[in-house]
Amino acid sequence: MLTIGLTGGIGSGKSTVCRLFAEMAIPVIDADIIARQLVQPGQSALQQITEAFGPAVLNEDGSLNRAKLRDIIFSAADKKQQLDNIMHPLVYAQIAAEVAELKAPYCLIAVPLLLESKNPYAVDRVLLIDCPLETQLQRVISRDQLSRQQAQAIIDSQMSRADRLVKADDLIDNTAGPEQLAEQVKRLHNSYILLATARTQSA
Repeated sequence: MLTIGLTGGIGSGKSTVCRLFAEMAIPVIDADIIARQLVQPGQSALQQITEAFGPAVLNEDGSLNRAKLRDIIFSAADKKQQLDNIMHPLVYAQIAAEVAELKAPYCLIAVPLLLESKNPYAVDRVLLIDCPLETQLQRVISRDQLSRQQAQAIIDSQMSRADRLVKADDLIDNTAGPEQLAEQVKRLHNSYILLATARTQSA
């Protein structure tokens, strides 16, 4: 199966693009959803995170305090790497298990930090969802109720827009209106179907 790694900076519109592909019956595996499932109370990932960062990352009911953990990992690069070392192997193992169960010409694997990871999940092509910095900022501030400074700090912690553009195989410009966005998705969908078909015929 052809695997497409969908990525982009925070606030770039990855969820919207995933929804458009899903509406065309293309399977979408979301690393963020998997990660949230893995840190539910009783899961080993949550225990490892608590051991690494202390009980302060837990709410009173034993669930993960995401805001507290976010503050910790964005305060120092080594803390973020520590969290990645815990989560990435678990998330990647679950992605691989889900891909193995699929029956489709191709699938999307949405991994926000696909290009930033030192050991990224292996995909056949990288699809980047792109938009200008100011658009990112406004979306993150509105969606997550963060200050401009907080939103900027998160964006600054991620790979630069220029570096992402260099590493992408395919690009969706998410600054246009809904119709233009849907047209870009449809065009890529047709391209991926052709690529998947060619791969199957040459196998």
